[in-house]
Parts: sequence; C-alpha cells; structure tokens
Amino acid sequence: MNLKDYIANVPDFPKKGIQFKDITPLIGDGKAFKYATEQFVEFAKKVQADIIVGPDARGFIFGCPVATTLEIGFVPVRKPNKLPRETISYSYDLEYGSNTLCVHKGDIKKGQRVLIVDDLLATGGTIEAAVNLIEQSGGIVAGTAFLVELTDLHGRDKLKGHEILTLMRF
Repeated sequence: MNLKDYIANVPDFPKKGIQFKDITPLIGDGKAFKYATEQFVEFAKKVQADIIVGPDARGFIFGCPVATTLEIGFVPVRKPNKLPRETISYSYDLEYGSNTLCVHKGDIKKGQRVLIVDDLLATGGTIEAAVNLIEQSGGIVAGTAFLVELTDLHGRDKLKGHEILTLMRF
C-alpha cells in the first residue's frame, strides 16, 4: 500500500512557505490506518518492545493501537500540568523559545525496552526529549517509529544510535 496516497499537502500552513503534511486522510481510512499500525507493530516486535511511548497528541493516535495489538502498556508524553501524578520533566530549546515534556514518574520501569511512536520526525526535538525522559526513568530506547519523516530537517541526526523506522519520507 502506498501510504503517500493518503497524505494531503496543505500549502502555506500554518504559515506561508510551509508545505504541511496532513495525516488525517490516512487515519480516516480504516485500511490505510490499519496498514500503518501493522507496520509499527512488526517493528515493535523486531525491537522487542516492552512498552510503547507516544508524544501528545498524535503519538497517542498511533501508539495506542500498537500497544493494544501487542497487549503491552502505553505511556503518554505530555506538556506540563497535563499529568495528574508526580512527573519527570525535560526542557529543551526550540528555534523560537523552549518546550517542556513530562511523563509520570514510575510509568517506565528500569530496564524496560521502549518504542517511541509518533506521526512525524521533523527537527527531532520532541523525540530527543522523549528519549531523555525514557533514559531518566531507567528505560532503554529500543527504537523510534514515525509515519512521516521530513528529511530536509535532519531530525534523525538527534537519534544517532537508535533504530528508526519511518513509513514515508518527504
């Protein structure tokens, strides 16, 4: 299945000069969504993932069905003040400002093999933060999996040493 057939290009969104890759046609098509999920499940098996981590919010969309299919847990990565229990946080710089991501303390156990699943690998900042949170928690990053990779933004440079699956590259 050619998943690129299910990605809509939206010019000048969210600002002029950006060619936005809209994944909603893919998740709106049951066969395409199932196919993408199956690719992530096979990768999770290959890297022997014990648990799935997904960044808010589209990582939830792809990570949860992978975890459910494998009958393993899912851990959300969220922005500050979105998780109700004690958290571990990681702050990082963006091109214009900074961001902080959090996980619940204790949700990732020491030695657990973790697969990070998200929709997009762009600059790699969010995934680099997720890797840091997993390692702070004592987990082992078994791999990272993305629906789309924007190769000109070099996000994979921040993931050296980690196994990477991307289903589409633009």
